[in-house]
Amino acid sequence: MNRTIKWGVLGAAAIATERTMPAMNEAQSATLFALASRDESKGRAMAQLHKVPRVYTSYAELLADPDIDAVYIPLPNQLHFEWSVRALEAGKHVLCEKPLCLTAEQVAQLCAVRDRTGRHIEEGFGFRNHPQWEKLDTLLADHSIGPVRTVHAVLAKQFLDPADIRNNPAAGGGALFDLGSYAISACNLIFKRPPTHVVAALDYDPAFGIDRLSSAMLDYGGRHAMFTVATQSGPSAWGTHQQLSVLGAKGWLRLDFPFAHARPSTCHIELGNESSVGSFPTTTYTFDPVNQYTLQVERFSRFLLGDDVPNWPIEDALGTLRTIEALFESAACRSWCALSSNADGK
Repeated sequence: MNRTIKWGVLGAAAIATERTMPAMNEAQSATLFALASRDESKGRAMAQLHKVPRVYTSYAELLADPDIDAVYIPLPNQLHFEWSVRALEAGKHVLCEKPLCLTAEQVAQLCAVRDRTGRHIEEGFGFRNHPQWEKLDTLLADHSIGPVRTVHAVLAKQFLDPADIRNNPAAGGGALFDLGSYAISACNLIFKRPPTHVVAALDYDPAFGIDRLSSAMLDYGGRHAMFTVATQSGPSAWGTHQQLSVLGAKGWLRLDFPFAHARPSTCHIELGNESSVGSFPTTTYTFDPVNQYTLQVERFSRFLLGDDVPNWPIEDALGTLRTIEALFESAACRSWCALSSNADGK
């Protein structure tokens, strides 16, 4: 039986209409089935554009539709927790945009709701679905560069519009929430766990009140990660400036486009070992352009259909939020801070 997962989308945000909804129409295991928008004219226009058969003017109406299997949540960050809870309790599986929540305590509560309802929920990091990350994992598992010693990451873009939600601290704006979540998630993927202690230096925009330049060191117990994320630096072009390097005991890896691909693009993993000279790689692995959003929807849908595919539990998001909270605390007190470990995130 060639069944597909029927998806509903809460809100007509740009990430939904420009990225994820087209991906749902491309994924073989998914059906874009319903859209809810509080702006009725916009909702109907987007539904017509993307061939969505059912349109609702409230999120609650969509969640009450018994034909919908899974819900995608691209709402403003401060609404992620509420509507993820409501979707799970309505019996829907949930794919929610990052950051999943604004506090670790909220993520812990979501874990409890997930366990109680028996529904599946993930944080929407499209980059994890790119084949370069599977290759990176294989290279590390094969000890191609020896045990990992440190990871370095940089992400930067110009977000200067005062109306941009990323410039609203109450809505989870700022460099750490928007770009730092990528860097932290990636470091934890590589080290297979969150750090134990962190230290940070943050620079705040005097008008917006958000952290616009944030640098951090993460201690994984004898192994380190460092990253810088910035919302008023680098190019103002369509793509976020991003780099990732991994230093091992006997070599290194470098990724030139490791995270979000606003447009599908060719990317590479470069490997250096004892044959390398300086920063010139010994081996380069090339990856053709792929749509990470389509890969994400297809994998998530196949998981719900019972296929043996990867999935990432939201405990990962719990580690990310605990790290972000510790980084804010570190910058405020100008010292190293330990991550919280209690179930409520405190």
